[in-house]
Amino acid sequence: MAAVNNSSSPITQVSQHAVPAHSNLQPQLLTRLFLDLRGRRFEVDRETIMNLPESVLLCLFPNGLVLSRQSVALSDGGDNEEDEEVYGVDFDPDCFQYVLTFFRTASEAFYGSATSPGLFAAQQHLLDGPQNDFGPAASQNPLLSKQAIIVLREELEYFSIPPKDGDATTDQNGLANDTLIDIKRRSGEYLIDKRNIFTALQRNVNKENNVAEQHLIDMLCMSGFDREDEWGFRALEPSRCCISSIALVLLKTGIIHHPNGEKPVEVDHPQMATAQKLLLFWRKPARKCWWDGIDVDLPASGDAPGKTVKLWARRVWTLELSLV
Repeated sequence: MAAVNNSSSPITQVSQHAVPAHSNLQPQLLTRLFLDLRGRRFEVDRETIMNLPESVLLCLFPNGLVLSRQSVALSDGGDNEEDEEVYGVDFDPDCFQYVLTFFRTASEAFYGSATSPGLFAAQQHLLDGPQNDFGPAASQNPLLSKQAIIVLREELEYFSIPPKDGDATTDQNGLANDTLIDIKRRSGEYLIDKRNIFTALQRNVNKENNVAEQHLIDMLCMSGFDREDEWGFRALEPSRCCISSIALVLLKTGIIHHPNGEKPVEVDHPQMATAQKLLLFWRKPARKCWWDGIDVDLPASGDAPGKTVKLWARRVWTLELSLV
């Protein structure tokens, strides 16, 4: 038996003849990515990708993403650094642009830009605050040094149940006829217009008297949302009875900046304590699923008469906190 190399490096444990004779075998980190989202190109730098919410990254790259050029380095020595490797992504490009724009705007407002200072410069002294202000040590509270963003996503699958006496049906292979397809389309149009975030969940609370769901609504509305808020982005998924929605808001941390710096930055400690509860969802997205059934009067459309259908919706919420 050949002697085992004591080095822990996986490269040095490979037999010498199996390793290409390149001077640099270390994987080179990508500084930018080229993405093709349903035919629309994006060029995004690595830091921007790393700052995106975990739940969004899972949608963009369900099979994972390697942010290095290891394959290129092993094949051609990494000389073609400018070669574009385009990643095809099945994700709504308008939704992606909404997320990128919100995160960029929030980051510039907090950290400042080349022309104006941000909020962080005015509140840096809070990091040196006494220990009893924010627990063990103020410097350990990430809400003082990072911009916190609440990310709420909804995946809504809907099922239209037409009247039994109608001509909407399926064939022997289970495929919907034109009438049923039209009902599904009109059901989607009905749901897409229901943009209020909390209406469906509040309806479920009122029906089931679910205290935990009411507490979730109250917590979100104390932390940055408003009860009348609408989804920031909402769209039907192509070729599916599914609607994807997302809402982004800045976490209300209780850090008070007075206009024109007329007074020092202050902290509402009860509000900060509420905000710190959301840290439970930092890098740990939480999911909630429930069914919602309502009777819907679909208006007439073209030659199709108005109909009353039973509309079932399976809603999956994903809640996450991002720190930029």
